[in-house]
Amino acid sequence: MNDSDTQIQEIKDRVLAFAKERDWEQFHSPKNLSMAISAEAAELMEHFLWQGSEASRSDIASGKLRTKVEEELADVFIYAIEFANVAGLDIAAIIEKKMQLNGEKYPVEKAKGRSVKYTEL
Repeated sequence: MNDSDTQIQEIKDRVLAFAKERDWEQFHSPKNLSMAISAEAAELMEHFLWQGSEASRSDIASGKLRTKVEEELADVFIYAIEFANVAGLDIAAIIEKKMQLNGEKYPVEKAKGRSVKYTEL
């Protein structure tokens, strides 16, 4: 599987099947899944703790760190996808909706090259 050949629904189905095979759906409430996403995101961040931005860019290219980061990022995505399954959310639709909202909040002519919050533009 790779990004260019895989549909989101295929991934959602695989994640759901994995949970069903193990009878984990009983544990996968929105509350628990949101907490799992946060925990895994924290584990992802831990790999870059105390690094500068440039060091994080170069270190992500190294094999050992890259493998660990891939695993943590996969966990974040898996839990997020399972959250979407449990909550009945259409991932593509909610991303499109949010991107449109972000476009309104961060118009190119005001936000380009700036890292401030939309309320400060």
